[in-house]
Amino acid sequence: MNQDYLSVAQKSTAVFSTNKVLRNTYMLLSLTLLFSGFTAALSMFLKMPQMTYLISVIGGMILAMFVLPRFANSSAGIGIVFLITGLLGFGLGPILTAYAALPNGSNIITMSFVGTGAIFMGLSAYVLLTRKDFSFLGGFLLVGFLLVMLAALANIFLQIPALSLTISAVVIMIMSGFILYDTSRIINGGETNYVLATIGLYMTIFNIFISLLQILGIMGSDD
Repeated sequence: MNQDYLSVAQKSTAVFSTNKVLRNTYMLLSLTLLFSGFTAALSMFLKMPQMTYLISVIGGMILAMFVLPRFANSSAGIGIVFLITGLLGFGLGPILTAYAALPNGSNIITMSFVGTGAIFMGLSAYVLLTRKDFSFLGGFLLVGFLLVMLAALANIFLQIPALSLTISAVVIMIMSGFILYDTSRIINGGETNYVLATIGLYMTIFNIFISLLQILGIMGSDD
């Protein structure tokens, strides 16, 4: 009897802990997205040059890979998350300015926002409702991401529009897989740090949005 009670208590504690991580992750994610929107608007107002995007992405990646993990278990980690997401939002400003200058630029930006939100909410809801374990995707997603990065670097020199379109589409698929993977790890106890969980989900949202902008921009330019 006592053993059954302990088993139930342990399961209840695990569920409570998971729900807390999930709740904190979504709360911090919402705040960082709002902050990114603010810094993007500030960047557009200041009319920052296109190079700002590249510098911001490199800076954000360095902070996320080498600095954040060291402070993820402290309150300083939250500040670093805001620094990373604010920096990426600031870098997004010149990109949005360039798209807004297109004849149908406002529609492209709006559709990218809506599409990104639909993909994230749809996939997240699926995992939360089914509670399926997608941890098996980790290795495939990592390899796929590395391959698409190599293709993107190659296309800097090749400048092939069709390849750019393909890369953006593949990035969306890989990032969609990461949403399934990351959300699954949170609800199944594989990720217990909401700071790291937040930055992971934010990066997927950021990359999906950028890729949708590129796809819709290329398709719109053909009209």
